[in-house]
Amino acid sequence: MELDRLIEYIPIRHNLISTIMFLGVVQSSFLSIVLLLNSSNNVGLKWLGFSILATALIFLDVYVCYTGQIKYVLFLNDSTEALVLTIGPTLYLAIYCFLKRENVTFKKHWLHFMIPIGYFLSQIPFYLAPISVKYNAYIGAYYSKFPSAKIPESFDYSYHYIKDIFDWLILATFLFYTILSLKMVWEEKSRLKEIGVKNKSSKYIFTRNTVIVLFILLVLIFSIFYSFDDDGGDHYLGIFNSCLAFLTTYVLVSESRFFEKSWVADKYETIGQSKSNLNLVSIESYVDENNYFLLQDASLNDLATILKVHPNHISKIINQGKHSNFNDFINQKRIAFSQGKLIDPGFSNLTIEAIGAMAGFKSKSAFYSAFKKHTGTSPSAYIRSFSPKL
Repeated sequence: MELDRLIEYIPIRHNLISTIMFLGVVQSSFLSIVLLLNSSNNVGLKWLGFSILATALIFLDVYVCYTGQIKYVLFLNDSTEALVLTIGPTLYLAIYCFLKRENVTFKKHWLHFMIPIGYFLSQIPFYLAPISVKYNAYIGAYYSKFPSAKIPESFDYSYHYIKDIFDWLILATFLFYTILSLKMVWEEKSRLKEIGVKNKSSKYIFTRNTVIVLFILLVLIFSIFYSFDDDGGDHYLGIFNSCLAFLTTYVLVSESRFFEKSWVADKYETIGQSKSNLNLVSIESYVDENNYFLLQDASLNDLATILKVHPNHISKIINQGKHSNFNDFINQKRIAFSQGKLIDPGFSNLTIEAIGAMAGFKSKSAFYSAFKKHTGTSPSAYIRSFSPKL
């Protein structure tokens, strides 16, 4: 009964801060569900969805603690701590998928989750602890002047050895994955610069901005840990999460094809009404001058969006002028580019597959198939024709 009275004294508070946090939790939850439901063909989106879902659960915990509603579910106090340690790895793996264009599975990359798993296992004694222990942990963080509850003398506090360094674990993981992500984005920037791509893809810009957010979050976490004891400043992180949730939603909606002219307008109506002066010369001029064909994500719809015309309009011009479809039009330019690199001594340190990737092909098989189709020979045979002794 004494413990029940102590719990009852925990105040409930609702204010502007709690409202902002709640909206952020709802928006993060919605956004994660949308991403996970639409990620069947994109593993990067799946990892991003998991990361946002983790933040939604974490800040739901922060919200109920800040408002005092934790008194009704006190057994869940601090139950999301391990999830905090997954944000860095999941964001990094999402960036890895986007930039490296490789599928990342938990089975192959489970080592990234050793710290959160290890932390979770170390805290099992706390998760199974009496409510009085959970109550003391909560008031110690939010209401240090409140009377504490009596704890059984036999209770084992050994889990605190790890819990006491939790803040440092958070900072260490965020720092580590911020550096890894920054390194990867920098390598992608150097690659694009090397092949002469002027216009960065939206995927590159999104991953670059994600790394910036990681860095800002790292600085914010350090500042809050330095300025507040225990969980006293977590609501500031909650406000940041809310802003980030709505900003991310805005970015993803802006990138959606829902707002494209080609989606809104009727297919034939758009072509008929097009008054663009677009012709084969202007299409080739843009593709060549901006090295658009070197982008692995180059597509008819994407180019149509850039040139602000219907995809069928571009397709019709290419078909009539080149007597080929868009993919062959792009691949011919990629093959011409790769032919020069394959026999250039300056690129002799690269493998054939690497040059294929540099030329914009997503896989070795796609490169070999296109090369054979447009030249009548394989890349290796093409190289030997210029170096007969090899």
